[in-house]
Amino acid sequence: MTDFIKVEKDNIKELAELAKEIWFEYFHSLLTLGQIYYMVNKFQSEMAINEQIDHENYTYYFIVEDGKKIGYFGIAPHSDHLFLSKIYIEKDYRGKGFGKKAFEKIKEIAKENNLDKIQLTVNKQNFKSILIYEKWGFKSLHPMVTRIGNGYVMDDYLMEYVL
Repeated sequence: MTDFIKVEKDNIKELAELAKEIWFEYFHSLLTLGQIYYMVNKFQSEMAINEQIDHENYTYYFIVEDGKKIGYFGIAPHSDHLFLSKIYIEKDYRGKGFGKKAFEKIKEIAKENNLDKIQLTVNKQNFKSILIYEKWGFKSLHPMVTRIGNGYVMDDYLMEYVL
């Protein structure tokens, strides 16, 4: 059975470790090793996650299957949409419907917050994820390039799902 457990302060370290494991496994074909290290530290580290929760209105959830934490997602409500910042699943659990179950939970959260749109950014070269998002009903709004420091950029598409 799949469950979603809100990440609390006492398990942020566990979340950061899971994030690091998934990022290094998944993104090695899309990003340089240097950029992966930089982005994990800047956006997925224990310190970064604490900052996002404390000051950027983020909420994180573990995706749990039969008691095992197999992935996570991070969301932040904005004035006119819910921002889906992160959704990641361990390699052995991908392609088995857990992302779709998480997306159903995310849609529930958007409705609870009276938001009728969900937005996300996805790397332009992340073709697998783009296809999944399109299958779920997301539409690409426009490309965007965001400078993130240390000479790195995020070269993404902004995508939106309308409830």
